[in-house]
Amino acid sequence: MSARRFTDQAWASTESIRAAIDELPFLQQLEDGSLPREIFENYMGQDALYLTDYARALAACAAQSTDPEHIIFWSRAAAGAIEEERALHATHVVDFSAVEPAPTTVAYTSYELALASAGSLPVLAASVLPCFWIYDDVGTRLKARVGDLAGHPYADWISAYGDPEFHELTEAAKRILDELATTASEETLTAMHAAYRRASQFEWMFWDSAHRQERWPVG
Repeated sequence: MSARRFTDQAWASTESIRAAIDELPFLQQLEDGSLPREIFENYMGQDALYLTDYARALAACAAQSTDPEHIIFWSRAAAGAIEEERALHATHVVDFSAVEPAPTTVAYTSYELALASAGSLPVLAASVLPCFWIYDDVGTRLKARVGDLAGHPYADWISAYGDPEFHELTEAAKRILDELATTASEETLTAMHAAYRRASQFEWMFWDSAHRQERWPVG
């Protein structure tokens, strides 16, 4: 690997994935407000299920960390995934218990939890970064393009992920990843990049599957 920061390399290497994300009908329709309410609520239900296991992955980052500041960050992020973002979901999904995880949701969470069990903190941390960074990037640009959110049907979602505080959380996560990368072996760095890329692919898949209202093909 070159001397460039891990996050710079990871961001550049996933340019095509991010471009594909921008083309997703889900996000384009969310931006102009034409996204059908049932599709959005389906997405929020799946996201609520995802966040429960994502919080476990973040908590595993805290448990596997030795730096006190890193432990604090990951612990707070895990709590935020449950407390703050679920509050947003509660305004859109009436009964979480009635939501069945879609195949993509199961695949994404299973991937991250498998990495948590594998015990390589840098690789696990790399896998949770896209959920911060891609949402921050998408939310910030959406908010800038939409401008006045008054009357927008999805103003709360755009505001949440276009919030400067969420951007600061993302920047903190990026700094931690770059710190972890400085002491990682070449083998670990390669695995970190693979995990970051795979999670970025899952981010595309998650929005795509929500828009298709993906269901299990057999029951």
